[in-house]
Amino acid sequence: MSVTRVVIAGGGTAGWMAAAAIARTMGRMVEVTLVESEAIGTVGVGESTIPPLVTYNRLLGINEAEFMAATAATFKLGILFDGWHTPDSRYFHSFGTTGRDHWAAGFQHYWLNGRTRGHERPYDDYCTELVAALQGKFAHLPGDATNYAYQLDSGRYAQFLRNMAERDGTQRVEGRIARVELDGETGDIAALLLDGDRRIEGDLFLDCTGFRALLIEGTLHAGFDDWTHWLPCDAAIAVQTESVGPPLPYTRAMAHDAGWQWRIPLQHRVGNGIVYCSRYLDRDGALDRLMGNVEGAVRTEPNFLRFTTGARRKQWHRNCVAIGLSGGFMEPLESTSIHLIQRAVLRLLRLFPQGGIRPADVAEFNDQQLQDMEQIRDFLILHYKVTDRRDSPFWRQCAAMDVPTTLQQKIDLFRQSGRVFRRNEELFGENSWVQVMMGQGIVPEGYHPIADKLSDAELDRLLSMIRRQVADTVATMPPHGDYVARYCPADRP
Repeated sequence: MSVTRVVIAGGGTAGWMAAAAIARTMGRMVEVTLVESEAIGTVGVGESTIPPLVTYNRLLGINEAEFMAATAATFKLGILFDGWHTPDSRYFHSFGTTGRDHWAAGFQHYWLNGRTRGHERPYDDYCTELVAALQGKFAHLPGDATNYAYQLDSGRYAQFLRNMAERDGTQRVEGRIARVELDGETGDIAALLLDGDRRIEGDLFLDCTGFRALLIEGTLHAGFDDWTHWLPCDAAIAVQTESVGPPLPYTRAMAHDAGWQWRIPLQHRVGNGIVYCSRYLDRDGALDRLMGNVEGAVRTEPNFLRFTTGARRKQWHRNCVAIGLSGGFMEPLESTSIHLIQRAVLRLLRLFPQGGIRPADVAEFNDQQLQDMEQIRDFLILHYKVTDRRDSPFWRQCAAMDVPTTLQQKIDLFRQSGRVFRRNEELFGENSWVQVMMGQGIVPEGYHPIADKLSDAELDRLLSMIRRQVADTVATMPPHGDYVARYCPADRP
């Protein structure tokens, strides 16, 4: 059976990202129907993103300035981590490239070699995006040389995509899903039954119902792998506050004794939240801690969330594909939630069924989705495992836990030799792993011998040239808030 009718269960960021992409890409070949109920809220706290979203928007032909104005977005050059290595430590995970790599060895090897020759300037000084972020600056550099993402209002982003998807032919149906009807012969989903006896038939169903996973799990029982033993935080509280100063071009992740707290500056407000392990901190204590560490007047009532980190065992099962939280959840530490929506949507488009759903396409989708999630999982675990914090039961548990062999291998390799290898289109690149592992306290014992090839004078020239280029480039950039105000000013709500 050909797939000509795509039915999306649920709206929010996941549903409308999927609808916008499919309608724009496949609109003349398929009918897209999205079912959502205004009575059902969305999680709506995925406000911090990573650079692949820039590419996603470009693929859909979205004008960046219009999108940013519509979503009150700011630019994001990385994440500032407070208190992760030790309670009073700080490091920055930037989206930029640090220094200059040789094809045989990353820049960190030359920097490590320089330390043995008396060079004391920090690794941070060799990255344009990192230096710009800490100085509160931003600009689009010639040749798309700036690596950045966005901090945005996810509710407004969903509305922006909804407008786009409906212009491209997506049919939105208001209603609550009362029941999911299965085909008695095949076991596939035949239709969504809505309140009021309405019936929405389809050939391919996308589950964008969030944590409920109404189709993929509630109906098809695809199974779920729980990763809480590696990522023990299981609760969060989010709240919005008024801005008290110009928006910074980065997100903050501030560790506390039972988890961490985020701060995300948008044009018109700041998103705040606390992520914690309920085993070590109760809800009231978490709320008190959050409200005691926000800046500016509070604009909203707290939004309380419970979650389990992990992945759906089959994210494409029969004629149903899980998109977003219904496919699994990795806590928001490295801002990957919207990215995983994006990856699933683009992957589905690449594997879109022709002449019916085929097992090989389904298997390939599931393998790639799981690999994505496992690689992101390992990167998140790194932040908890590699730490000198022993000041609370939570951090002692994290430091003592066994980790996946895939992560342990990366840690051991970097600790011994400074080497990092990116595998199979892995999301986080070499520089990301280097910044986080060194920021968390790992100092490699060695470096690639090719760095010894440079004489003292040649190494001096290389390092000083890179630092000078970084400093000169950042000096030409305007303050981030001024740039945003000129480029994409948002109307205040």
